[in-house]
Amino acid sequence: MILLASVLLALLMGYAVQRGGTCLVAALEELVGKHRWTRLRALLETSIWVLGGFVLLRAFDRLPMVPMGYPLHWHAALGGALLGVGAFINGGCAFGVVARIGSGQWAWLATPPGFLAGFALAGRSLGVTSAMPVAIPDWLQQVPIGLVPLILAATVARLGWLAWNRRNGSADASIWTPHHATIVLGIAFLLLFVCVGAWAYTDILAELATGRFMELGLRGLLLPAMFAGALLGGWTAGNWEHRWPSLPTLARCFCGGVLMGLGSSMVPGGNDSLILFGMPLLWPNAWLAFACMCLVVVLALWLVALGRRVFQ
Repeated sequence: MILLASVLLALLMGYAVQRGGTCLVAALEELVGKHRWTRLRALLETSIWVLGGFVLLRAFDRLPMVPMGYPLHWHAALGGALLGVGAFINGGCAFGVVARIGSGQWAWLATPPGFLAGFALAGRSLGVTSAMPVAIPDWLQQVPIGLVPLILAATVARLGWLAWNRRNGSADASIWTPHHATIVLGIAFLLLFVCVGAWAYTDILAELATGRFMELGLRGLLLPAMFAGALLGGWTAGNWEHRWPSLPTLARCFCGGVLMGLGSSMVPGGNDSLILFGMPLLWPNAWLAFACMCLVVVLALWLVALGRRVFQ
């Protein structure tokens, strides 16, 4: 029963990512190019939903084993910057890769092998991620039961607001707006966390790169299930573009993946695990890495836009 539920939840995560076009690079492109932060706000809201879920699970003593965080370190800043450079070169973050593959853009199949290569390279030559882990935050261990009704009320209010906007035509006609998609993503992640523990697909790739595939167990099935969900989302939405990859695009995706793997090993964690795990748990290194990643991507987008204006 847990196996079936876990696979279905992983499918739902992939489906939501593809249908919502979830991607940090796309969100920052919207911010720089259109001066709107709809997608970025939706991604940050995902962390808030997961945070509320963690508090509720802890209050009712249903929170599974939480992996230890890491103390604030300069590795996180450099790792976040490398994640940003890699995502910019790749044309999508960890979530964006799932969305692109789900749309039939097959060149992005080169990104996960690149990530594996980057993580393996970091583990062998850089010796990173050796910082001593810190314990679960005290605030989560001592969460007051009085927060539960407040969180439930805020959840009902937010869902009601989204439903009201949709009914009155101020939301997108499609149910899979960025906010809808990231809400589904956050809830599916929480349920999956209860079923199998901490899980993010870049973490699975990291374990594969370091030869720990025998430790994956059930979690190893979730990676193909998530990509299958993305493909299902692209197919049902009619978004399969069947873009057969060119060698330059394959090389770009692979190199971007390598840099993302290097950055993920230094944080540690890819941007999916930062948004779904590190940031909701208020780990300082997760917030530092995310901020550095955003800063680098925004700077790169600004420089590209400036270059286009200069050379037009």
